Amino acid sequence: MRTCLFDLDGVLTRTATVHAAAWKETFDDYLRERAARLGESFRPFDGVRDYDAYVDGRPRADGVRTFLAARGIALPEGAADDPPERESVHGLANRKNALLLRLLRERGVTAYEGSVAYVRAARDAGVRRAVVSSSANCQEVLAAAGIEELFEVRIDGHTAERDGLRGKPAPDSYLAAARALGAAPGDAAVFEDALAGVAAGRAGAFGYVVGVDRAGQADELRAHGADAVVGDLGELLEGRT
Repeated sequence: MRTCLFDLDGVLTRTATVHAAAWKETFDDYLRERAARLGESFRPFDGVRDYDAYVDGRPRADGVRTFLAARGIALPEGAADDPPERESVHGLANRKNALLLRLLRERGVTAYEGSVAYVRAARDAGVRRAVVSSSANCQEVLAAAGIEELFEVRIDGHTAERDGLRGKPAPDSYLAAARALGAAPGDAAVFEDALAGVAAGRAGAFGYVVGVDRAGQADELRAHGADAVVGDLGELLEGRT
């Protein structure tokens, strides 16, 4: 493997829990209001099971569609600039993003030390490096964590919108990163903590897929296509896989 393709949230930075909190607040507020309006029982968003199954690693609008479909709820698509209070797919997606940005300001952004050490070791060994994220806030998170300069290529939510890339579990964003680095998929390794992201790595026929287990889902990561599962990328430097 001469090319490494890294997911951002949960692999490089400690922001996956912030995403989960923003999703939970967004969906719980909406589901509670909807239940009261329609006289239905309120069933909250599960910040672990629902997050892993329906939204983790996916573009925001895809996450809204996928979770609501699992609840039997269909909303109009709306427009990309819908206000957060609008009852539409893009309205809820924008509500989640506003909450996320607020939480990031309040909590700050930190990187996993083991992951940073691994990326630096890859750089020093001459390995090509890209960060691949469905988030439109990828550059800001990288800069806030102080690791932006470690990556030669960034494929993020803005890239996906510009180039019409499908979101994970489709492999489009990882394939785009490999192309940008002049690498064949078979010569590249994917590093992911999301089930959808691991599935994307497998669907793209990448040479190796590393699952990063931050949430006690090692078996699920393997079932979705991970060749190896670690708790932190620092374990790869220690030879513990």
